[in-house]
Amino acid sequence: MQQLIRLYRLVNLLSIDVAAGAVCSALFFAHLLNVRILPYGVIALGLSVWIIYTVDHLLDAKKIKAPAATARHRFHQDNFKVLCAVVLLATIINGIIILFIRHQVFVAGLFVALTVGIYFLINRYLKFMKEFFIAIVYTIGVLLPSVTVTQQSWREWPWIIIAQFSVTALINLILFSWFDYERDLRDGNISFVTVLGEKTSRVFISILFIAGATLAVIDFSLAGSIILDMNVILLITFIFHRYFAIHDRFRILGDFVFMIPLAYLLLSI
Repeated sequence: MQQLIRLYRLVNLLSIDVAAGAVCSALFFAHLLNVRILPYGVIALGLSVWIIYTVDHLLDAKKIKAPAATARHRFHQDNFKVLCAVVLLATIINGIIILFIRHQVFVAGLFVALTVGIYFLINRYLKFMKEFFIAIVYTIGVLLPSVTVTQQSWREWPWIIIAQFSVTALINLILFSWFDYERDLRDGNISFVTVLGEKTSRVFISILFIAGATLAVIDFSLAGSIILDMNVILLITFIFHRYFAIHDRFRILGDFVFMIPLAYLLLSI
């Protein structure tokens, strides 16, 4: 059991579960939009998310001169060269795979890639907007394989579910920053919480939870309840924050929630 826990912690440090969560979420929206995502699209999305998150962590790790306060940044400091090589290899492989995805997805993906590139250039100036930017890009990323090829009119898209998912992504990111508040101050990292303060951030997170619950009530459906379940798990980590702060338990559970949409696919079979 302990070996499995250590293995999953490594998976979490490497952001592999984040990539898996993005794939599960993309398949979730594909089902809602009556789209079948091709295998190339699934692999390209997973690799793209992993590359973006890993590059972001590597840039943060390089910026921190002393040993990082967080386990994830410390891991990226200790394995910086190896991870850079793996990212380069993954980028080459992803570049080849992308040549086989649908044309519409490819064109839209280029726009997202350009946006992400701009983010890496200006992220030091984003300050408290970083979490909002990532939440938007993450949501667009998981929607991209479906909305670009669906036969449904944009008026028929599940807009409330999309909004609910976006709020969940934002809760996740700000909640992580809230847990990392003191360590980010020590490492000199700028986040929503370090700019606006811990108490203000707590209030804002609470408002987001209320917004997510309200959207779930407006669209009371199986899909909406799946995202509501994701919010409930994040709410539990928020309420019992002292317990989940130990050994970064919040991070493992927080990244895992984006794999919950897989349950919707299983229930819909």
